[in-house]
Amino acid sequence: MTIVWLKSLHIAALVIWCGGLLTLPILLTQREAAGERGAEIDRLHTFTRFAYIALVSPAAFIAIGSGTALILIGEIFTVWLAVKLVFVGFLVFLHVWLGLLVLSVFKSGKDFRPWRAISGVVTISLTVSAILWVVLAKPDISTDFLPSVFHEPGGLGRLAGDLIPGLTP
Repeated sequence: MTIVWLKSLHIAALVIWCGGLLTLPILLTQREAAGERGAEIDRLHTFTRFAYIALVSPAAFIAIGSGTALILIGEIFTVWLAVKLVFVGFLVFLHVWLGLLVLSVFKSGKDFRPWRAISGVVTISLTVSAILWVVLAKPDISTDFLPSVFHEPGGLGRLAGDLIPGLTP
């Protein structure tokens, strides 16, 4: 029964997160129409920041947290899951990119052209579609293309052994 509630929470959070990510580029295009100063631009900026900070970002944390819990509870450690997590990582990158845009677009003299909104919405849509396809299809992905060191216990440690000491002071 816990898995059902956890999956429901995960799906609800994903709907809010992905829907918010798809909406933010459209909100940012409204910046140019709002002008340089005045109540309209202040209201748009406040609403956009509120949407990002109070709705979209918490939904992202809940989606990622509940997804992590589902992985651990279900003990799902497959190649398709690793591919899904790569796409989720890209979605997180897009989330951060939009947050930086929310901060910068509302500065004086800045705007967000419609072609950027279209490319943002298309990129987010393709990423979400890729995640859904991987989750629903659960394709059998071969790892034969990886070097043999990735298939050996402790192989990654040996591979990165020279790099790791150089990364820490």
